[in-house]
Amino acid sequence: MFILIGGAFAVGALTYDLGTLLQMGPGYVPLLVGLLLAALGAGIVVKAFVAPDRLPATDGTTDHGPPLQFGRIRWRPTLFIFGALFFFAFTFEGLGLFLTVFGTSVLASYARTGTTLRQAVLPALGLSVGSWVIFVLALQQRLPLVGEWLGG
Repeated sequence: MFILIGGAFAVGALTYDLGTLLQMGPGYVPLLVGLLLAALGAGIVVKAFVAPDRLPATDGTTDHGPPLQFGRIRWRPTLFIFGALFFFAFTFEGLGLFLTVFGTSVLASYARTGTTLRQAVLPALGLSVGSWVIFVLALQQRLPLVGEWLGG
């Protein structure tokens, strides 16, 4: 998939002016990203064929151990991370920057088993304030601090 998507981006980028390294055209970055993505895919394919398919023996002999097996899917982190992504995507305009970043961070924190309320809330507060400082104050982005749902 990486090779196909990266190749498609690289081919699509060739329809734009590439420019030079010092004066990049609109196709320069998509071409590089596409090539890097395709190279990453090629690396994954090579690693799949080169990596051992058995665990090393633990008794010091040259015999091979049991075959490698894929682990079962860890549903808690999967659901919380996807939930955090969907929360951010669907609530940014409605809740605004502060509450969306806060909620996303809290949801993502609970992907780890044993997370306490304090361990979830404190980084969320820091990320909310940090997002405001970076995007609104430093980069002058016009982001809604309070969303439409809250009268912003």
